Amino acid sequence: MKNGWTWISALMASTVMSAAALAQAEESITFEAGNGETVEAFRGSFDVPENRADPDSRMITIGYVRFPSTSETPGDPIVYLAGGPGGTGTGTARGQRFALFMSMREHGDVIAYDQRGTGLSENDLPRCQSSYGGDDLALQTDEEFAQDQRDAIEECGAFWREAGVDLDGYTTLESARDLSDLREHLGAQQLDLWGISYGSHLALAAIKEIPDEIDQVVLASVEGLDQTVKMPARTDAYFGRLQAAVNSQPAAAARYPDIAGMVRRVLGRLEAEPMLLDIPQRDGSVAQLLVQRHHAQQFASMLISDPQNAAILLALFASLDAGDTRLLTGLLQRFHTPNETIGLRAMPTAMDIASGIDSARLAAFQREAATGLVGGYLNFPMPQVFGAWDGFDLGDEFREAPTGDVEVLVLSGTLDGRTYVESQAEAVAGLLNAHIVTVHNAGHNLFMSSDEIHDTIHAFMRREGGLASDITVDLPDMTQLPF
Repeated sequence: MKNGWTWISALMASTVMSAAALAQAEESITFEAGNGETVEAFRGSFDVPENRADPDSRMITIGYVRFPSTSETPGDPIVYLAGGPGGTGTGTARGQRFALFMSMREHGDVIAYDQRGTGLSENDLPRCQSSYGGDDLALQTDEEFAQDQRDAIEECGAFWREAGVDLDGYTTLESARDLSDLREHLGAQQLDLWGISYGSHLALAAIKEIPDEIDQVVLASVEGLDQTVKMPARTDAYFGRLQAAVNSQPAAAARYPDIAGMVRRVLGRLEAEPMLLDIPQRDGSVAQLLVQRHHAQQFASMLISDPQNAAILLALFASLDAGDTRLLTGLLQRFHTPNETIGLRAMPTAMDIASGIDSARLAAFQREAATGLVGGYLNFPMPQVFGAWDGFDLGDEFREAPTGDVEVLVLSGTLDGRTYVESQAEAVAGLLNAHIVTVHNAGHNLFMSSDEIHDTIHAFMRREGGLASDITVDLPDMTQLPF
């Protein structure tokens, strides 16, 4: 018993010292969300090596915002891991998920965490504007289009290295090790992780790298460690689920009786005859874009994340199928910068290339992309640029799925067009205590889809039994545009 009390006393002393050190490392702030709501919080930071493999590495700063727990007996800190790669926890907390950030405080301090190379942790990483691309009238094959991306990435790699950036430090594995340093900085024995999309990729890496430091994990739209590149056949299967959802609404079913056939018709016409489009600009000038099949596949890839965006895709391809370009012109007025060369950010570029793809999956991807509805463009420019930086790959061992008994909740949307229900189940198959909740009619960004999702997360965090395995959310009217 004496030894036990000695251990407890030492732990309490360590915690007190950590709390004091934490107070010195943080500043009190008023955090304002995008909707104007405010909350008192703390902004903090800690330093880590940019590249732990280099004993002479420079130090970089990792920043976060901490929302104190509302509980009298808080549990482990809950660290939000943003998607992308390239998203920020602080930016996410200001957006539509602000209310969920606030409600999660009942379980512990909530950390809006900015991963290395982003937001408060950007460390002045310069954006690279390459000299490649930028000709909106150039007729290009898939191979030529991809080569521009490879050339841009090679050029930008040299640019960043010249600027003193150690690109070898910008990998998911290094980010997982940052979480260990965050835990120590916070004076916590363990962390709870809460992530979505690429954030789940980072969480799975942390489960492998620092398993004893992770307690509970909440994930949505899971991207497995070998799933940086999604498989085109799985994308085609998504279109089948989208058709079934559309068929549940009589008006939508009548308007879109054969989504895959419609998409293939439009792609076939653009392949045979690219379309020269005039795009009016705000200054009164007119820009032109030669719209090609690969452009349409990129549009589709961007619009299948969530059902409300899929409604735009359906309207867009239906209008093009009918020879009407007004919707496409309007979208390009909002989102396309004429004749802009390829611009890149260091963190997302490096993270995706390093996570990579193994040879067997790459071969299967290339076979499936030849006939898939969106071809090879869902995660473009991956895998087309894989290997552009010689030796920059974490390897097959990194891509092996995690195993173990960490408690994990997975929320998987049936209308997620970016990470798929089948793939998500495969990504966590080795985790003995993973509970998958299938969220019918939900897409990639599903956290705010229903209160039932929030209730499930809270029940999981409280370790309540009897969690649901299925949740159904309302399907938006697929004949209506969300703007």
